[in-house]
Amino acid sequence: MIPSSLDVTAPNAALMPPMAHATGNCRAVSDVLARIGDKWSVQAVMLLADEPRRFNELKRMIGDVSQRMLTLTLRGLERDGLVTRTVFPTIPPRVDYALTPLGQSLRGPVQALGAWAIAHKDVIAEARRSFDSRAAEDRRAA
Repeated sequence: MIPSSLDVTAPNAALMPPMAHATGNCRAVSDVLARIGDKWSVQAVMLLADEPRRFNELKRMIGDVSQRMLTLTLRGLERDGLVTRTVFPTIPPRVDYALTPLGQSLRGPVQALGAWAIAHKDVIAEARRSFDSRAAEDRRAA
């Protein structure tokens, strides 16, 4: 039996916001999730998890991100206090990006989400195929 403190189906007052503030909390959560939930931010956080990295190193490791998008992503993560940007006075200047303690605290949830996605990818793919098949049948019948 799962202890009630770990039962994800049972309401937990310590984890659930008061209903009077649901709208405000949803907006706040949406704002945070918009930053940390996009694919570039997730990849940047995971690549910075073990050590600081330079911009071009991150760009090479991510692969298909544009320079502009990576710049915007790193700036947003820095603005939100998840990443630090350190400029070293060398020629040419060297810039390193690293996770802050707040950014490090995001590693666990991001890894858990990734593990969940991997564990359920086949079920999701089948659900998509089934949905697309039903939708195509509905279009043909209409």
